[in-house]
This record gives sequence, structure tokens and C-alpha cells, in this order.
Amino acid sequence: MSNSKFKTLRHIETVRNYLAAIIKELMYRQEQHDQTKLQPPEAEIFEKYMPLFEGVKYGSEKYREVIEKLKPAVDHHNKHNRHHPEHFKRTYECGKCNNKYDYAPDKCECGHGIFSVYGGLINGMNLIDLIEMMCDWKAAGLRRGDGDIYKSIEISKGRFGISDQLEQILINTAELINSFEVYHKAEES
Repeated sequence: MSNSKFKTLRHIETVRNYLAAIIKELMYRQEQHDQTKLQPPEAEIFEKYMPLFEGVKYGSEKYREVIEKLKPAVDHHNKHNRHHPEHFKRTYECGKCNNKYDYAPDKCECGHGIFSVYGGLINGMNLIDLIEMMCDWKAAGLRRGDGDIYKSIEISKGRFGISDQLEQILINTAELINSFEVYHKAEES
């Protein structure tokens, strides 16, 4: 075997190993997805307020009202689940003294009022997080009945500061997800 062919085979093996590691992480995410919703404090709150989501469109005023009622559960859920952009907090840094805050203060302790914003939301995510997020958005749309993942992307673009380039990647991913025949409607009891 030539040295060139040997190096090519080693390259192929290395790529396969990285892909296997990514598949393993995706399988872990598959098993762990939204498990916090089945435990306190989320379970009780979701049980009480989830029926209010019936027929509510994502991003609507009614949607925001229901989310406010779910806030303690949603905050807990976002804190413990990386597939939500809200999991990743933004950092605000004072332009004068470099003090850092995890909220947007009016003024820094030093009196300065100009801040730089770093990270947070969608910018804190990795590709595995984004894949899980897209599957979650698709399933959530089906659960609500409108099933429009493209509308979720459109609304979330402004909400999470999604760039035009990432928006197009999410749209491309939505097209792939829409090609999968995986949805099975649960029987109504």
C-alpha cells in the first residue's frame, strides 16, 4: 500500500471516529431531551398550565401571557437544557472599568453607562445544540397544530439575534427535518 493511500485511509478513519463521537452525543441528547419536564419543579407547573397553549400561535401575545405563567418552570428548564438559546446568558462589560454583569445595568458601579455585550443566547450554542433545538421547534410546532418551523425561525431570528447566515442554515436544516417521516400523533385519551 502506498503512503498516500495509507494516509487517506487514516484520514477516513479519523473522520469516522469524530462522526461516531457526534452520533454518541446526539443519542445521549435523544435519551435526555426534556427529562426535566417530568420532575419538580417543572412537572407540576407544566401540568397546570400546558392546557392553556391549546391553539396558541408561537410568538403571539397569548403565547407570551402563557409563558409568563410558566416562568418558574421555563426558567428552570432553560437553565438545565442547552438546546434553548436562553440557557446561555449574555455578559455585559463596562467600557470604562471592565466590570462584568449577567444583566443589563443602567450604570456600572463606577458610574459609567456604556457596555459591551458578549456571548449569550444563540451565540453560546454549538451545532449539536442547534440540531436538538431545530428538532424541538419542529415537534413543538406539531404539538401546537400549526407545524410551521419556518415561522419559528422567523420569530426567533429577532428574539435571539440570529444572523442572516445562520437563519439560512436553519432554513436548510428545516427542509431536511421536514423530509423525515417520524411524526406519530399520540392518540387522544
